[in-house]
Amino acid sequence: MEDFQNNLMKYADLAVRIGVNLQAGQTLVINAPIESADFVRIVAERAYAAGAKNVHVEWGDELMTLLKLTHAPEEGLEDFPIWKATGFEEMAQGGAAFLSISAANPDLLKDADPQRVATMNKYRGQVLEKFKTYTQSGKVCWSIIATPTPEWAAKVFPEVAEEKQVETLWNSIFKATRVITDDPVKAWSTHIENLKSKLQYLNRKKYKMLHFKGSGTDLRIELPEGHVWIGGGLSNDQGRYFVPNLPTEEVFTMPLKEGINGIVQSTKPLSYGGNLLENFTLTFEKGRIVDFTAEKGYATLQKLIDTDEGSHYLGEIALVPHDSPISNTNIIFYNTLFDENASSHLAIGSAYPLCIKDGGKMNKDQLEAHGANTSLTHVDFMIGSPGIDVDGETANGDREAIFRAGNWVI
Repeated sequence: MEDFQNNLMKYADLAVRIGVNLQAGQTLVINAPIESADFVRIVAERAYAAGAKNVHVEWGDELMTLLKLTHAPEEGLEDFPIWKATGFEEMAQGGAAFLSISAANPDLLKDADPQRVATMNKYRGQVLEKFKTYTQSGKVCWSIIATPTPEWAAKVFPEVAEEKQVETLWNSIFKATRVITDDPVKAWSTHIENLKSKLQYLNRKKYKMLHFKGSGTDLRIELPEGHVWIGGGLSNDQGRYFVPNLPTEEVFTMPLKEGINGIVQSTKPLSYGGNLLENFTLTFEKGRIVDFTAEKGYATLQKLIDTDEGSHYLGEIALVPHDSPISNTNIIFYNTLFDENASSHLAIGSAYPLCIKDGGKMNKDQLEAHGANTSLTHVDFMIGSPGIDVDGETANGDREAIFRAGNWVI
């Protein structure tokens, strides 16, 4: 028990010091489900120890979401409190840092009407669109971490005795986030430096196109002029470095919106909107999704693609080696925060402005003019496997190996 409590403290410190890089006198905003209350209090204590001026907690409740989807009238699904979005915007303008805690039940909404789920997600996205620009453009420090729930733990470890499932998931989270080390902060600093070496190589190469092939995928992705590879962490407008995802193993950039052609096959289940999407394919012509299939979650995938015009296109390409800490656990987490860091992935929807030179200073029209996709949504899905090769094409037409059998060769 003492080791567990020590790991909880180290995990909270990691979120505060590495994740959002909280500074003395700063406000920390925590978005968390009520199931995470005990851990949230530990994070708040570590935040105040780091000099936080205030810790504001915005509580969520998955079961209340399910009740709303089941019983609310249609107009209720289109009602997200504007005052809440305005509050987030004001706190962002005031320099607050934002920490989100994921603690989901992957099957929560498996019986919910996909159209009602899509309606609620769409209107929530519209109201929060302005606030989203603060995070996607790196104007504020933000990070996402996860804590277990009994339902999530049971989904990941059905073979483990019920009374041990949550503990087993906690230990898996600690391993994936490098908490089980003598000095997690130092371990993360070393890890970030390793990712930076890959970024330096890719940004120096300035590939014109990437070609993903294998495991049911044959996809060519053009990259816009001035694209930038980022990963590990970002720097906000004040130059303060933070790590948006704990864990993270990826380096990523944006595709040219209309420069994607071919077919891609998912390689891990995608937990989206309380539903699981499994074994799906997307077919692209000139960047747009023109066809799709899914063994499970077809209706949910259709509603995701139809969120808006931008959700018919991609906004992110991320490279993650198969030989990496999370992948090597051979665990499917049914949580994108972890699964996307076990596998190369793409994202349906909006691009991160920081993935184009000076993109953080551009408005939506300017980003689109530079080849970036804009959308209300951004949903990662996994495409990496030991069977995937990735080639890069240089400006003079030379092809170079980047991944072979799912791993780096550079």
